[in-house]
Amino acid sequence: MTLIFKYIIVIGTFILPFFLSSQNAIIPKEQTLSFEEFLGYVKRHHPLVKQAELTLTTGEANLLKARGGFDPKIELDYSGKQFKGIEYYDELSTTFKIPTWYGIEFKANFEQNSGEFLNPRLDVPDEGLYSVGVTLSLAKGFLINDRMATLKKAKFFKEQTKADRDLLINNLIFEASKAYLEWLKASNDERIYASFLQNAQTRLESVTRSVALGEKPEIDIIEARIIMQNRALNLENAKLQTKKTILNISNYLWLNTVPIEVQDKVKPLQLNIAILKNILQITESTNLESLVQNHPKLQSIDAKISSLTVDKSLKRNKLLPKIDLEYNFISSGADFNNINNYNTQEYKAGLKISYSIFTRKERGDLKLAKQKLKNTNYERAATTLNIKNKIIEINAEISSLSHQNQMINTIITDYKSLVVGEERKFFLGESSLFLINSREQKLIDTELKQNKLITKHYKAIAKLYNALGMMI
Repeated sequence: MTLIFKYIIVIGTFILPFFLSSQNAIIPKEQTLSFEEFLGYVKRHHPLVKQAELTLTTGEANLLKARGGFDPKIELDYSGKQFKGIEYYDELSTTFKIPTWYGIEFKANFEQNSGEFLNPRLDVPDEGLYSVGVTLSLAKGFLINDRMATLKKAKFFKEQTKADRDLLINNLIFEASKAYLEWLKASNDERIYASFLQNAQTRLESVTRSVALGEKPEIDIIEARIIMQNRALNLENAKLQTKKTILNISNYLWLNTVPIEVQDKVKPLQLNIAILKNILQITESTNLESLVQNHPKLQSIDAKISSLTVDKSLKRNKLLPKIDLEYNFISSGADFNNINNYNTQEYKAGLKISYSIFTRKERGDLKLAKQKLKNTNYERAATTLNIKNKIIEINAEISSLSHQNQMINTIITDYKSLVVGEERKFFLGESSLFLINSREQKLIDTELKQNKLITKHYKAIAKLYNALGMMI
């Protein structure tokens, strides 16, 4: 046993370092998460995406349910009475019905009745009575009825749920994009503060050497140290902001049903306008009307309008009198292939007419349906204008931010030149740390402002994606 342990220890001594070095080679010290990868996780695994898909499934289930109104039906009706050895009655009726579109229903029926006290109306031959016929609504329910209206509205509801699904996903992608861009901004702020902290540390070391050589007064060390400590404080605050944004983007990252926590070592990948537009699939289209009409919000409202139009037609149809006609060929034989078995002089027929004299309920329902339709049309007009103006506004914002970023690039270049010139003058004894810090602080503020403007530009692109109601 001792020998075995020795072999294990020897093998572990040689293999373990190799394994650890392999692990370090596979896992980089600093990982990055690109915007495209981030959105990929959101689209595939976020619970809201799955919830949006359930919305579409609801529309499909509703359509399936409505189609069930046209399913063929088999009915069986049996009733019998036997008392003290006397068969009062024994009634059997089976029916096969096929509903069709325009208020027409085909049916085949078999009846077999017997008994001493049977209703004479139900008297049939001993072998039973077969019938084939049709039921027809001639006025109310002919061109449109509840069954037809339900199916039509279910189809429009399915279109509406698809548009609503697209809106939910679009808004999710927009909110997730904003979270990533805030993370990118915080990370860049942290990088800016770290860079200028390094400058302050280098300057403190340089000033300390100059004081040791008697070239600078000792008070310059104190001032350089204060500058460095302020920069370290700013960097610490920037790290805190980065941590907050990391926690925020973690809200959007899931793997199947398990939430993912982004580690502090993970950094966002840098973006530019071209990459962002390509990921969000935003093209330079100038046809504003086409962009607006394809918006899922309007498609949802259009489906709702179509459904309300069907409802209005149904309510108008109910103002008509109800006239139901039934006609059945009857025969004592079951040979349905031989049409000669059915004599037009042998039939069962029926006519039923009813009409509400004042039609107050029907007229009230129609008036309400018209008001709902008119209200939804007003909603569509207002929504169309709102979407159009929002797209124009965001495009103007994008154009302005693009110009502002060009201007601030020039300002930063000039500030850098001022800082470099002031440092040269300082080491020649013609300037002071106060002036260098003043120049550099303005440069820091301008770079932070540039980072903020770039983020606003990126967010404006994301807002355009949201305003267009696009899907990626």
